[in-house]
Amino acid sequence: MSRTTQWEVVIGLETHAQLQTKSKIFSGSSIAFGAEPNVQASAVDIALPGVLPVLNREAVVCAIKFGLAVGAKITPRSVFARKNYFYPDLPKGYQISQFEIPVVLGGGLAIRVGAGETATEKFVNLTRAHLEEDAGKSLHEDFHGRTGIDLNRAGTPLLEIVTEPEMRSSAEAVAYAKALHALVQWIGICDGNMQEGSFRCDANVSVRRPGEPLGTRREIKNLNSFRFMQQAIDFEVQWQINEIEEGRAIQQATVLFDPDTGETRSMRTKEDAHDYRYFPDPDLLPLEIRADWIAEVKSGLPELPQAMKARFETDYGLSSYDAETLTTTRAASKFFEDTVAATGKDSAKLCANWVTGELAAHLNKTDMPIEASPVSAAQIAGIIRRIADNTISNKIARDVFEALWAGDGTDADAVIEANGWKQITDTDAIEALVDEVLAANQKSVEEYRAGKEKAFNALVGQAMKATRGKANPQQVTDLLKKKLGG
Repeated sequence: MSRTTQWEVVIGLETHAQLQTKSKIFSGSSIAFGAEPNVQASAVDIALPGVLPVLNREAVVCAIKFGLAVGAKITPRSVFARKNYFYPDLPKGYQISQFEIPVVLGGGLAIRVGAGETATEKFVNLTRAHLEEDAGKSLHEDFHGRTGIDLNRAGTPLLEIVTEPEMRSSAEAVAYAKALHALVQWIGICDGNMQEGSFRCDANVSVRRPGEPLGTRREIKNLNSFRFMQQAIDFEVQWQINEIEEGRAIQQATVLFDPDTGETRSMRTKEDAHDYRYFPDPDLLPLEIRADWIAEVKSGLPELPQAMKARFETDYGLSSYDAETLTTTRAASKFFEDTVAATGKDSAKLCANWVTGELAAHLNKTDMPIEASPVSAAQIAGIIRRIADNTISNKIARDVFEALWAGDGTDADAVIEANGWKQITDTDAIEALVDEVLAANQKSVEEYRAGKEKAFNALVGQAMKATRGKANPQQVTDLLKKKLGG
């Protein structure tokens, strides 16, 4: 037994999802990314004396959407609190958040860990999700040894989503983070841009021997990539095990991950909730959410990924893997259904193969989202129709796709016509071709009759080469077998 397997890893994640509103949570300032420092910081955001916060209704709608999507309870009455701490980019000296009564309680997310037949499924329970404002940003570069403060981000609306400490490996944590990342984009409450800080995860990590009480946790802050999350957790787990086995106690702390070294390092000792001296914010009334408001928001929710996956399996006869792949994003699912709509449900499996195969490969190679694909769903549908009616072979179909990807043609028919790629299906013409191939390749004929199956494939290849891939492969195969007597 390895050292690591003698320990149980305990992980809980706290995720800050920046909500897709036009303005901040308590002011009318813009939250657009990339503005010059401090041009989007109003009197409310910088806490000038006498200003009062006003809650952004759209931020609440986003929280309700999330609660409904994860099967949580939407609390009919929640309270905003002041979380007191001092940091240079926190203008008020406190952050407006929620503590004892958050807007969302409970719920959970089904995740899939791993791929293929070895993949496992797990349900991660959520503790809560609460609304809060973001702080500003400290800038340490290009200030000649000094620190600059940009308050554009101060007051940006966040939904902090907290799990139970139920994940037992970095792989499970990453699978959960990816599932959550996909969900918040699916329901339209967060753009998920990790590079811009719209989706940030903190990982609470501890270790214990099986059966023992929970160990002391350390919080890895601001993980903004799934790869870094896995690396950071794996390093932290091994570090804690080493410390304990060498007789040193783990101290509760906030740590940062350094991608250059692959290591975590302590930033400060970790505070407990009472250190923040939470108390209800006297400037904000309790947030009351009536049942009719929840019903209104629910009616506007899109079909959720799990429900759509089940429908794809039932309605289109897709495998669980294909259905899951096609429901990774709403854009992918729409592209697939647009393709099916243009070809008919009988071609659904072929549509899935093209979207998850040829199209996905080209998108991955060019690091392009499906929304920006130069080949549309209608164009792929055109290719599939021509495969179905034997106008082109599968090989030629890929050539048609390449041409459309490069912009050489408006649709499949135009590309096929321009290049003379229409498949030869005339039986007499193909039979004459087969006779020529057999006559010119007597050695392969003798090898096949001697039991070498590869020789048959060589003959098929010669026939297809002679017609530049335009002969119907099945007809070629059938005629060769007939004439070879097998």
